[in-house]
Amino acid sequence: MDGTNTSMVTMFVLLGLTSSREVQLTFFVIFSVFYLAIVLGNLLVILAVASDPRLHSPMYFLLANLSFIDLCQASFATPKMIVDFLSEPKTISYNGCITQIFFLHLFTGSEQVFLVAMAYDRYVAICQPLHYMTIMSWRKCVGLSLISWVIGFIHSSSQLAFTITLPFCGPNVVDSFLCDLPRVTKLACVDSYILGLFIIADSGLLSTSCFVLLLFSYTVILGSVWRRRSAASMAKARATLSAHITVVVLFFGPCVFIYLWPFTTYPVDKVLAVFYTVATPILNPIIYTLRNKDMKAALKKLSSHHFSSKACQGSRGRKTFPW
Repeated sequence: MDGTNTSMVTMFVLLGLTSSREVQLTFFVIFSVFYLAIVLGNLLVILAVASDPRLHSPMYFLLANLSFIDLCQASFATPKMIVDFLSEPKTISYNGCITQIFFLHLFTGSEQVFLVAMAYDRYVAICQPLHYMTIMSWRKCVGLSLISWVIGFIHSSSQLAFTITLPFCGPNVVDSFLCDLPRVTKLACVDSYILGLFIIADSGLLSTSCFVLLLFSYTVILGSVWRRRSAASMAKARATLSAHITVVVLFFGPCVFIYLWPFTTYPVDKVLAVFYTVATPILNPIIYTLRNKDMKAALKKLSSHHFSSKACQGSRGRKTFPW
């Protein structure tokens, strides 16, 4: 990175979410609890799917992969944000800033494509239930997961292809808790208008195409169920799609707002960034697991097995006496 960039700036200063010391301490507690919940919630989903044979199906395989993406997405910037609540000044090295930008677009881009894959899975399950296991083979599920990561990598690499060559020789203050591409490019010592257009074209193409595909799949699913005139099928489809639509709105909304106007930054931008770094990763396990009977049963089985193992270890370690 240092070899391709003639920058004189070796670090950036992050202003964070607030300048109030009291509010920062409050945020430290809140986001620490949130991050712990994100890690535990998504790890439990992954462990439940891996350990329970009843969940060895395409839908739960995709859910476990979504939890893995959410875990990664919450971990590339949130721990530093939590630590920064207790530190002054809040600084990040140039290489660290570029790394944050790369992982931000890698994970968000991968999740956007992965949500489309999950929508396709629901389309097959609801509209072609008799052929579900044939169409959604394990090979196809693994392929869909790999495709989402490859597209996310290409998207992220293309965003950085020109960013790492920008010279940073003056301002180094980023008004956010992480290095976000629109805010960082504004600090370059050259006109970043063309790069801003590229950001719109790249991020906009990925986000818009994924969002349109999601809306199209939901429309096709609801249309197919409505033609059957089955109240039970319609209720099931609505219950399934409501969870997906909630995630899509919370995830795509902030991304569209921030990257649709990269030339203008608003104070609300850094608050919206919290949605796809903290809110979405904690909501996905709640939305997809608490509404699912099989997943709740697997989590109960996993927790009971854990506590029973602890009890057995405790009883083996306890001495017994004849009296």
